[in-house]
Amino acid sequence: MKKNRSNSAVVDLFCGIGGLSYGFMQEDFDIKGGIDIDKSCKYSYENNVKAKFITEDLSQVSSAFIASLFPLNKTRIIVGCAPCQAFSTYSQKYRDNDKWKLLYTFGRIIKDIEPEIISMENVPNLKNYQDGKVLKDFLQILKKHKYYITWQTVNVSDYGVPQNRKRLILFASKFNELHLLEPTHSNKKITVRKAIGHLPPLKDGEISKKDLLHRARRLSPINKKRILATPEGGSWKDWPENLKLECHKKESGKSFGSVYGRMSWNSIAPTITTQCTGLGNGRFGHPSQNRAMSIREAAIFQSFPKSYKLYDPSKPISYPNIEEHIGNAVPVKLGRIIAKSIKNHLQENG
Repeated sequence: MKKNRSNSAVVDLFCGIGGLSYGFMQEDFDIKGGIDIDKSCKYSYENNVKAKFITEDLSQVSSAFIASLFPLNKTRIIVGCAPCQAFSTYSQKYRDNDKWKLLYTFGRIIKDIEPEIISMENVPNLKNYQDGKVLKDFLQILKKHKYYITWQTVNVSDYGVPQNRKRLILFASKFNELHLLEPTHSNKKITVRKAIGHLPPLKDGEISKKDLLHRARRLSPINKKRILATPEGGSWKDWPENLKLECHKKESGKSFGSVYGRMSWNSIAPTITTQCTGLGNGRFGHPSQNRAMSIREAAIFQSFPKSYKLYDPSKPISYPNIEEHIGNAVPVKLGRIIAKSIKNHLQENG
């Protein structure tokens, strides 16, 4: 069987709105479908990736069904990012939920199907979660089924994503070791100014007439005073005492230096989360305008192109849904780097 991009097929597990799949689409891979439990992702996935979105709980989906999505005599590629909140240092409140078990679901599917190539993307803290047991168990499945395994932690800003976002990228191949491409932007990172400096100014609570996603949340009177007291790149530590929250005055609160912070024009954006348009949720204040990040800005920081369809125009817009979709997504440019890495691997091992 000839090993090349045109003789392979991709299935995306935990696909969300398709950031990873879209990167593969840009590299002309044949995407046979994306599977996710969140049906609200369907419109964006199908209208951007041009592939079938399958609304299913992967923990309940049979491996045989997933195997049936692949055509015969094709190199089978399974990619995905099991929901990472359980492993994230940003989301301590999720620590006791069961989402971490979805990595075992991923492992079960791999064990049953044995695709030729696997790509798994997640947060770096996965390697420490439960003293590393979850990742070790996943790796053990791969070793048992004789995969060549490589994995590393990268900052997506090194690949042209205008954001400080560290990710664990794992590859497994039946052919040979598969390596991620070398960084493309180590010395030319895309700054906040370069990424969003062209957008029209907004006030808090305002929506751009030209772009419904360039929308900023309305600030409370006290938060308006707080952002006015915050310099570019600053945070609550720059406020007068009467504006500080009680938690910030305690020793335990002093470590959260980015909360209520403003971004800096000449730096990269902070890690985009599912709550990144809220001023109090991180360093999400605009560098110079007195408001928090807009949804359009969040999409740009996740490297979604302006043409990416993030909502169904025939239905009322759910801004919380869109924000969650964007925050959970694999940045498109990272998806394309992963796809290019696999394309090179197939060519080298053809």
